[in-house]
Amino acid sequence: MKPSFESDYNNGAHPAVLQHLLDTNDLPSQSYGFDEWSESAREKIRAACQCPKADIFFLVGGTQTNATVIDGVLTGYEGVIAVDTGHINVHESGAVEACGHKIIILPQHNGKLTADDLRDFHTRFYADPVYEHMVIPGIVYITFPTELGTIYSAAEIEAIYDLCQQYEVPLFIDGARLGYGLMADGCDFDLPWLARHCDVFYIGGTKVGALCGEAVVFPRDNAPRHFFNIVKQHGALLAKSRLAGVQFDALFTDNLYFNIARHAINKAMQMRQLFTQAGLSVKDSPTNQQFVELSTQQMELLRQYVAFETWEPIDTDHTLCRFVTSWATTDADIQELSNALKSF
Repeated sequence: MKPSFESDYNNGAHPAVLQHLLDTNDLPSQSYGFDEWSESAREKIRAACQCPKADIFFLVGGTQTNATVIDGVLTGYEGVIAVDTGHINVHESGAVEACGHKIIILPQHNGKLTADDLRDFHTRFYADPVYEHMVIPGIVYITFPTELGTIYSAAEIEAIYDLCQQYEVPLFIDGARLGYGLMADGCDFDLPWLARHCDVFYIGGTKVGALCGEAVVFPRDNAPRHFFNIVKQHGALLAKSRLAGVQFDALFTDNLYFNIARHAINKAMQMRQLFTQAGLSVKDSPTNQQFVELSTQQMELLRQYVAFETWEPIDTDHTLCRFVTSWATTDADIQELSNALKSF
């Protein structure tokens, strides 16, 4: 089978995660997240975030998490602010809208929301004398890292969060690939800092070494009232919630979560160097996602050796393609890509 760089969730789970599942498999437990491993995982995440009072919930996947958190925070007449490339706007089949909430779109800048655009929007919105006839902005959504593999600086997030506090709008950070953002070269903050500069975020497991599962963190005991019921109502709660709890218990033991992310980034940087040496145009991304411009001929040739994803057309003969690494990316995979690129 040829190496696959299509996504960071195209393999099973990291061996240490699987081993923990095997080691606990014959032991009985309570259901719905009240098992001992879920509680152990919560305590480890609280320690990693330096948030001893954090409310933590384990949900099944990213789409369910985004829709559940946003619907749980908002009232029926409120919407969510996101950039046009935001995951909830382009890759979730209208899950947020299906919950009855409008996505209020602002322009992206290299995948990111800017504080200036956020401020301008709120200024214009509340200057309108009939704004109460409109969808009220009730939450701000950003991804870290972004859909384009870029990362926010501490100053950029702080500026956004300051505005959110000014307008009394919660900031929600989608962390489906959180580890890859935090471990990227150039990231100037850590997990505890992030937890202090938002109102809710989640730690992605599905894309960072788990079979499935995301950990939603309300860092200051600030979960919406009856959030457990909201999770269940959205079909985001496993009866055997220990499946997520056991995995996060493993991921937050001995720094595994961050080691997985660092490994993937190292492989991505090796891959990036190969693309550059081959004379290809590569977008700026310090994370495990690399975006490369390929001609139709180059795409057809490369597909004979490795799997990857087409992202968007550039012109009639060129396409932006995405190559993604994970815990499962090996030296042999990178070598196979190197051999393929030598045929260009």
